[in-house]
Amino acid sequence: MKPGASFYRFRLLFRLCLAMAVAGLAGSGAPVWGQEALRLDRPPPSSVEESLVPSDLAFRPLYRPFHPPLAIREKLKEQLKDLPPLIRDAKLEVNPRTFYFYRDNDGNSKNEAWALGGNLAFKSGYLLNHLAVGAVGYTSDHLYAPPGRDGTGLLKPGQKNINVLGQIYGEVKITDKLVVDIFRKAYDTPYINQQDNRMIPNTFEAYTFMARIGGEGDAPHFRFGGGYFTKMKPRDSSQFVPMSQVAGAQVDRGVAVAGGIFEMKNFSLGGINYYSQDIINIFYTEAKVTLPLESGLGFQLAAQFTDQESTGGNLLFGRPFSTRQFGVRGNVSYRKAMLTLAYTNNAIGGINLFESWGSYPGYTSVQFSDFNNAGEQAFMIQGTYNFARLGLEGVTAYALWVHGWNQANPTTRQAVPNEDEFNFDLQWKPQRGLLEGFAFRLRYAHNWQRGGGNPTVDDLRLIVNYHFSVL
Repeated sequence: MKPGASFYRFRLLFRLCLAMAVAGLAGSGAPVWGQEALRLDRPPPSSVEESLVPSDLAFRPLYRPFHPPLAIREKLKEQLKDLPPLIRDAKLEVNPRTFYFYRDNDGNSKNEAWALGGNLAFKSGYLLNHLAVGAVGYTSDHLYAPPGRDGTGLLKPGQKNINVLGQIYGEVKITDKLVVDIFRKAYDTPYINQQDNRMIPNTFEAYTFMARIGGEGDAPHFRFGGGYFTKMKPRDSSQFVPMSQVAGAQVDRGVAVAGGIFEMKNFSLGGINYYSQDIINIFYTEAKVTLPLESGLGFQLAAQFTDQESTGGNLLFGRPFSTRQFGVRGNVSYRKAMLTLAYTNNAIGGINLFESWGSYPGYTSVQFSDFNNAGEQAFMIQGTYNFARLGLEGVTAYALWVHGWNQANPTTRQAVPNEDEFNFDLQWKPQRGLLEGFAFRLRYAHNWQRGGGNPTVDDLRLIVNYHFSVL
C-alpha cells in the first residue's frame, strides 16, 4: 500500500525536528571539506584548527577574505564618517579573476578555455539599524575559447560570455543574532552552496533566516536557520531556473531547508534537511571533534551521514529511489603540516548521490571525481604543507590520492571499473607588499580507471584571484 500525503508530511516534520535536535544535543571548530569545494580565495588548511567540514559554513555570514588597506579606501571612509549609517557603513568590494582550464578526456575530447572577469559587490549600511540592501554583478569573458572544446564551466555552453546580476537582496536585522535575507543571494550549506571553483558561483533566489543562541567565540552556542529556495542560477549561466528544473524534473518546485549546528570550543554536531515536493528529500548530519595540543600537535575526527530519497510523485526519475552515504575523516597536524585520511561509503543498491544544487560535501570529493556513485566506497590520503616555516610565506601545497571501488551501474546493477585519482595543488597568497590580496593557484588532477579500456583524464587549472575593498 502506497503511503499517503499525511505520512510524507509527518516524516518531513520528524526529520526537521531531528535535524534541530541533533544539532542541539551537543560543537566549533574551525571548519576541510572535499577539496573541489574549496573556495578559490581560501588557502588549503595546514592545521586541524583551520580544517573545515561542510556544516561549519552553514547559518553564518559568508566568508570574506582579508582586504588590504588601500589608501583610497581610507580617504573615502574619512569623508563618509559623518553621514548616516546607511551610507557611512556601506561596502564596495572588487574581485577580479582570471582562470585557465584544460581537460584531456583520454584523448577522445578536450575541454579548454581561458576567461577573465570577476565580480563587483555592494552592500549598504543599515537603515534605522535594521534594513540593508546589497547587489553583486558577475562577468566572465573569454580570452581564449576554442569552439570544439566547450564544457569547462568557465563560460556559458557554446563558449559564450556570462554577464549577470547574480545577487540583489534585502537584509533585515531583527536583532544582532537574528537576520532575514530576501531574494537573490549566495549561500554555503552542504547541499545548496556557491560551488565557487570556476569564474562565477551559483547563486539562489530564496527567503531565509539565520539566528544564533548562546555566547560568542568558543562559548557554547547554537546556530540555526532555514527558509525556502525557489530558483538557482548555475555557475555557467545567467538565468535563474526553478530548483526542481536544475535537478532535472520538468516542473516548478522549490526547496524547504531547515537545520542547525551546536558548537563549543572543540566540538560540533549538527543536521540540516532539504525537502522538495515530488522531487527529493535530503537529510545531512555531521559531527566533529578537534584536539589541538600546546606542543603544536593536533588531531581532528569528523563523521558525516546523508540520506536521500524520492518524495511524493517521484517526478525526478519517474520512480521511487533512495540511497545513504557515510563518511569519516581524520586529520593529524604538526607545525603547519597535515596528514588527512578519509573514507566514504555509498549504499549498495542505492543510486548515484544527488548533487545538482552545489558542490557535493563528501570527504573524498576531489578535483575531477566525487567518488559518490552507487555502491562506491572510497579511501583518500592527503598531505598538506604550509611553507612559511621555510621562509616562503603564503605558499601552501597539498597532494592526495583517492581509490574508489565497488561501484555499480544504478540501473543495471552491473559492476563498474574501479577508479583512482591523484591531485596536486599549489597556492601562493602574498601576505604583504604590492601583491597583498592576490591568490595564485595551480591545480592538476590525473584520474584513471582500472578496466573498461583503462581510460584516463588529465585536468589542469591556473587561477589568479584578487580581492580588495574600495569602501
